[in-house]
Amino acid sequence: MTFKSKTMRPDLFQSPDYYLLDELLSDEHKMVRDAARAWVKKEVSPIIEDFAQRAEFPKQIVKGLGEIGGFGPYIPVEYGGAGLDQISYGLIMQEIERGDSGVRSTSSVQSSLVMYPIWKYGNEEQRMKYLPKLATGEFIGCFGLTEPDFGSNPGGMVTNFKDMGDHYLLNGAKMWISNAPFADIAVVWAKNEEGRIHGLIVERGMEGFSTPETHNKWSLRASATGELIFDNVKVPKENLLPNKSGLGAPLGCLDSARYGIAWGAIGAAMDCYDTALRYSKERIQFDKPIGATQLQQKKLAEMITEITKAQLLTWRLGVLRNEGKATTAQISMAKRNNVDMALTIARDARQMLGGMGITGEYSIMRHMMNLESVVTYEGTHDIHLLITGMDVTGFPAFK
Repeated sequence: MTFKSKTMRPDLFQSPDYYLLDELLSDEHKMVRDAARAWVKKEVSPIIEDFAQRAEFPKQIVKGLGEIGGFGPYIPVEYGGAGLDQISYGLIMQEIERGDSGVRSTSSVQSSLVMYPIWKYGNEEQRMKYLPKLATGEFIGCFGLTEPDFGSNPGGMVTNFKDMGDHYLLNGAKMWISNAPFADIAVVWAKNEEGRIHGLIVERGMEGFSTPETHNKWSLRASATGELIFDNVKVPKENLLPNKSGLGAPLGCLDSARYGIAWGAIGAAMDCYDTALRYSKERIQFDKPIGATQLQQKKLAEMITEITKAQLLTWRLGVLRNEGKATTAQISMAKRNNVDMALTIARDARQMLGGMGITGEYSIMRHMMNLESVVTYEGTHDIHLLITGMDVTGFPAFK
């Protein structure tokens, strides 16, 4: 079934490239990006406003996300991935979030929080069983780390499992989990009887495993969010991820996800800027386009400056990721900076459109509401500031 928006204007998006950053990209990078951009224009933009208004995830786009490399593009080809580099991954996230942050959340959770740990921390049997189906979207996954009482302090988790001889017995709960309501598998982080954190693959249908949906969200409305509840769930021993344990294991996944968010936020900012720029040339007040006034030019000049700075920051981070040199703190800085930048641009763009800025005829208000979640999840704005502070001073200020 195809849904068509009654309000959304044609997708006229033109990507800003003020510092000719395309010259730093390979032909493959540009081909991957342009394919994702074309898909977003055709499959996401025409429907996303309606789905956001209805607070419903557009499940019909899942297959297309797989086809454009939206699921684990850097996963090796032998496991169903595209074998692309980290800049390609970032560019795909940029284009998807230009369409909608919620759709990008679905994509980056699948890529960085489900496929990544199975690839990096799993064994060969687990890789071959799950990764090819996750790459195509036949399977959708979710990532269980955050708990009702433990968000910024995930090490305090109470979800736990016990060795029962021929299986593990898992108990606990996770919340604010993207993809949870319809996920086929969950990569769940829990403590063993010694208090050591391990990852387990929990499959839908296991007795005692439920995924109630979270309703009444003002943000990420086109993304499905829910809880993971484990009530004496029997998890086969072969579903334990064997190659890494401790808090560093899930945090390694978050490095990959935060890197994708740093790129994705640029896409949301670009869309708001492009919309405001076009509107400023069309909207006449006091006998001239509002884009001819100093105050509106100030807003637009600041927007394109901040987007350009974020592009340079993130491109360099991508190079470091490709070289295996990027640190957690460097990724943290980019996530915090770029999401904050995008949120500021969304707010300024909304003002430029006046009353029209709050309507679904334009994407800006939806981006603004979405970014209020992005600035919080996978490390809040303030926590990322403290990560940078600890990195430059050597003093942890978390406690």
